[in-house]
Amino acid sequence: MKNRTQNQNPGGLRNRRQIWRWSLPVLLLLFLSTLLWLPWQAQRMEANERQEQLIADTLWVEQTIRFQLSRDEESLDLVGSEITAGNLAGKKWQDRLTALLRNNRELDRIVWLDAAGNQIASTDHVPVRLADYSTQSQLAAQRARDTKTPQYSHPAPPPGLSGPMQMDYHVPLYIGDRYTGSLIASYLTSSILDQMVPWWFAQDNEIALTDSDDNTIDKRAAGGPGRSVYTHRRALDLPGAALTLRTNSVKNAPKLLPNLLVGSVIALSVGLLWSLGALWRDINRRLAAEGALRQQVSFRTAMENSLVTGLRARDLEGRVTYVNPAFCQMVGTQAEDLVGRLPPMPYWAPEAMAEYQQRFSEMLAGKVPQQGFETVFLRASGKRFPVLVFESPLLDDHGNQTGWMGSILDISDRKQIEDLNRQQQEKLQASARLASMGEIASTLAHELNQPLAAISSYTTGALNMINNSIEQHGSVDPEMLRLALEKASSQAQRAGHVIRSVHAFVKQREPAREPVTIAALIDNVIPLVELQARQFFVSIQTRIAPALPPVLADCVLLEQVLLNLTRNAIEAMQEVAPERRILRIVAALEPAAPATSVMISVIDRGHGIPDEVAARLFSPFFSTKAEGMGMGLNICRTAVEFHGGTLTHAGNPQGGTIFRFSLPAMPRNVPDAMTADAKSLFQ
Repeated sequence: MKNRTQNQNPGGLRNRRQIWRWSLPVLLLLFLSTLLWLPWQAQRMEANERQEQLIADTLWVEQTIRFQLSRDEESLDLVGSEITAGNLAGKKWQDRLTALLRNNRELDRIVWLDAAGNQIASTDHVPVRLADYSTQSQLAAQRARDTKTPQYSHPAPPPGLSGPMQMDYHVPLYIGDRYTGSLIASYLTSSILDQMVPWWFAQDNEIALTDSDDNTIDKRAAGGPGRSVYTHRRALDLPGAALTLRTNSVKNAPKLLPNLLVGSVIALSVGLLWSLGALWRDINRRLAAEGALRQQVSFRTAMENSLVTGLRARDLEGRVTYVNPAFCQMVGTQAEDLVGRLPPMPYWAPEAMAEYQQRFSEMLAGKVPQQGFETVFLRASGKRFPVLVFESPLLDDHGNQTGWMGSILDISDRKQIEDLNRQQQEKLQASARLASMGEIASTLAHELNQPLAAISSYTTGALNMINNSIEQHGSVDPEMLRLALEKASSQAQRAGHVIRSVHAFVKQREPAREPVTIAALIDNVIPLVELQARQFFVSIQTRIAPALPPVLADCVLLEQVLLNLTRNAIEAMQEVAPERRILRIVAALEPAAPATSVMISVIDRGHGIPDEVAARLFSPFFSTKAEGMGMGLNICRTAVEFHGGTLTHAGNPQGGTIFRFSLPAMPRNVPDAMTADAKSLFQ
């Protein structure tokens, strides 16, 4: 029994040793921690006590200053009330204010000013006006006057000086609503600190007055500069002035190590704690690195999963090592069915197998196009879709290539857009052809109106001559009949010429240009103009400058321009008095032109063009006539610009409108029969 007990004791002893082995370091650590904690806690308590005492003393000093300033404010307000009541003036004012300054030594001077800012009375013999005070003081005076309440000024030195800092208290004086002046009490900031802060507080602390930007205005350091260990700030609630009372104790922080023994123990404790801290820091670094790695992996995974671009990684043998969800969704195959596979791939289309093998061989050889290439992939459903593939080398941390990374874009939508754009272009071309046909039809309808009207006029005249000749002479004069028929034939040829010219113009082919004299151009048009002018009793006047140079132009198009402009001018004079119905056609050299140009003007004395109509005069399909198509002036401007000229309009000083169009003149040394190369210079 005894032996059995002895055999059992070693096991229990070993257990107790294990417990002590782990307990002793823990107890030692607790002991050292206690040794460290006790002086630190004592120091902390002492520091807290000093800080709390500083806060309490600062609060007491702030209240003392504010209480004294409040007493001064009450005294000054009472003086202001007596002044406005007329009870304080002359010697009574001087005695009252002298006693006030004697009992309140923080006050430097008190001045009574009238409404214009001029001095009425002062506690000293230095004359002063409001303008002699600092800018800050003048601003405070204006605030006090506007608000009708006393205001402090921000401390500032007297004008032109760097010190001392002075703060003024402005009391506005009102009789009813009428401003009669102000009472200004001046404080020196140094006197505020010297007179209102107790000496015992100034011995232990540096006291300073600061502004809202923490700039020091004035300070008192009787016990020396503060150590910035125990500090406190307290705002002085002064109307109009943002001042802060800042206290900085001259005392140092309490010592942490009272003697060598405690210092040694603490040094050992610090060493042990440093070791534990180093171990803890290493563990934290490892945990932080693992957390950052997990975060980066999660971020990269989320980023790759959110991409709409397919990503595919392959090793140097072409084996797939990675695919992202976008690529799997694109080809309709799971990642586990693709990773680890060698070509051929399940998303290769059978008809493009040779192309895939060739590109795969080129990729393994390092021949990868940087701009990418287009091909066709096959979805698991059997549907083919176009893709754009970009391949780039996959490098490791040391710059060695470990494979290839491919970016795959599904360009099905882009292909559909390209097809839609192509169809739209075809529709636009068809619409353009239809618009050209419409322009031809409208142009022909407009331009053929004049030749057909002339043919009708000539045939009607011929019939009238036949009837008149038969009635009067019993026979027909062949010569007169031949002349009328020749003119009708000429107009029929003219109509055919118009059709050919307009058709060539609309088709953007150059009409036949030839040298044309302005006199001949106007002479060809005058007979047709006179036919319409006689209907409305319009008189025609022409004035052509002598020796005008010829122009290289299509005669028929220019005649149509003149006919359209003269017809509009004749119609514009239907409602005016008969004696004002004068149509003038003037041709001359254009003044102040950079090159020689001929200016042709069609001048009427009609109703003119209103401003709202002038803004849209040359717009297609705009017309002021009930039966007009709105194409005449637009076609005229196009024809003139086709010849290199411009068509403009302006008001006639005598009433009506002046239409002008200019044409580039041919050089004098160019013969009538020009070669094709020479004509191209004028086209």
